[in-house]
Amino acid sequence: MDIRSEIQQNPVADEVSALIAVIRPILIGLLGGLKADVVTELGGRDRVKLKMLPRLRRASDGDCGVCFELAVHDAIRRRDSMVMERVDTAVRGFCSLPGQELDSILFAAERTGSEQLIDTARDLITPDSVVMSGSRGRPVKLHRHLSGIAQAFRRPAARAALPYSISGVWKADLFLGTTDEDRWVATTVKSNPGDLERAPGLRVGIVPVRQGHSDAPFRDDSRNLVVCPLLYDGNFMQLFYEAWNIAQQFLAADARVPAEVALPSPAARQVARTLAERREFVVIDVVEALVPLAQPELLQSQEHQATVILERGDDTDVQLVVVPQPKKTS
Repeated sequence: MDIRSEIQQNPVADEVSALIAVIRPILIGLLGGLKADVVTELGGRDRVKLKMLPRLRRASDGDCGVCFELAVHDAIRRRDSMVMERVDTAVRGFCSLPGQELDSILFAAERTGSEQLIDTARDLITPDSVVMSGSRGRPVKLHRHLSGIAQAFRRPAARAALPYSISGVWKADLFLGTTDEDRWVATTVKSNPGDLERAPGLRVGIVPVRQGHSDAPFRDDSRNLVVCPLLYDGNFMQLFYEAWNIAQQFLAADARVPAEVALPSPAARQVARTLAERREFVVIDVVEALVPLAQPELLQSQEHQATVILERGDDTDVQLVVVPQPKKTS
């Protein structure tokens, strides 16, 4: 299938551009959360217009968490300094992961139980890719166990077949690692820090910072996790929740510009206006059209072949996925 890659060229420069950059993965997350039977009636997710999102979507407590996972993954691949510096400290400092070229693999983008999206990223996962676990034992080859991890997510009975050192790895949202050394750590991303779980296969937990807790990455011995808090004031968490609020108010206004009392910030209203002008277009195309608005020359689009497995029960299908790619450094 075709994967549309986007390669970062320059850092995000202003508030509106930054909000648009973050709202793009939020739109993808909301689109992915639609029930399969609903979108099938419309001919698939690539046929869903932006104006249909508020009419097709059933709000769920998990929506924010799914969009947060996608936004964090997107930020890492864009080399967003607000996230990258902290993730780098967590995976290379605390986890002692060798290598320099930090990257992210999206493991599961949909958590409603009806679908599962696995981005196998064949350009990143190789036969030599190793998962570094938080327990004793020989490191496990990720490529070899990828299908087993997917089955463990869907079927509890399949979990016993995985090596103990990576048990619980099916709870991962991302695999963070270094492409030059091909070493990866299973990472859980939670919008609520209280939802972090302990599992031998999980090494890192990315969460919003909590009042009264360390605002720097730290080792949580009770969960055997390296916790990577993301900051609020003037930082990534503030940006994410501002973009999330725009998306919610925009959908509540039937994909139109909300009243000023709903979005009092001029920058937020400008983003909503940008979306409303495109309400008659399909969501995938809107997300693509927002690329130059996130910042001129911020992302350079390319197309290449990759494999994405979409497992729906015992059936397998594929669909279009927008995959942000990091800026190449010399």
